Amino acid sequence: MPGQATTGLTSEQFDELVERVGERIVWDYGRGRPRELTLHQAVKAVVMYFRTNITQELIAELLFVGQSTISRAISDLEEIIAEALDEFVPELPEETDGRVAIVDGSLCPCWSWADAPELYSGKRKTTGHAHQFVCDLFGNLMHISDPLPGSTHDAKAIHATGLSELLGDDSAIGDKGYIGTGILTPYRKPAGGELLDWQEEFNTTVNKIRYVIERSISQFKSWRCRSRTLTVFGERLSRLLKIGRSAVRPCPWPPQPGVR
Repeated sequence: MPGQATTGLTSEQFDELVERVGERIVWDYGRGRPRELTLHQAVKAVVMYFRTNITQELIAELLFVGQSTISRAISDLEEIIAEALDEFVPELPEETDGRVAIVDGSLCPCWSWADAPELYSGKRKTTGHAHQFVCDLFGNLMHISDPLPGSTHDAKAIHATGLSELLGDDSAIGDKGYIGTGILTPYRKPAGGELLDWQEEFNTTVNKIRYVIERSISQFKSWRCRSRTLTVFGERLSRLLKIGRSAVRPCPWPPQPGVR
């Protein structure tokens, strides 16, 4: 049974998500001013926002409420939904089993804070959170790491995030920033020398394979929900990423037979 276009979930899956959220929060106390959205509508609004990359204004129009109502629903429920989805966020070993993984790092810019100089990336000349991204050969995003300081180099980040232990040496590809980490990388030109012809050909082949990770990262950065993370740190950013990790799959529940 296909999932709903707005949530990616079947009716049964979405009802279960609403039930899980309802077990974690009292949405309507039965006194005072009633909420403009039912819990069912509010959960749908939040999932739509994280999954479909549409604006809060458009969701508000579809549900016949104001944008501020959608914004409050997202603030109230994003943590609860992240908790409800936590057990369904796939582990990387499960995702990479029998598949080639392509890894790359990227900086998600944030505000500059005087008491957080470690966020400054000398390479990109701005402050931000460094993340490690992993996709398969088709560009399907399999993993987004928790944030590290923007100054963290990819070779250090792959160890700090534990990816070096999860990705097999013979089934993971990275760029030259990962030389020495054990995964497959292009050859670096020796000081004062040139690459051999076969090394040039090898580098070309590797780069033709790994370009899909750039597309996956660009797609992630285009998510409007991610733009809300530009000013936040720590737990909230990790929480939004947790929902994002679920959103990159067809649905957070175990897929139906014959569907991966």
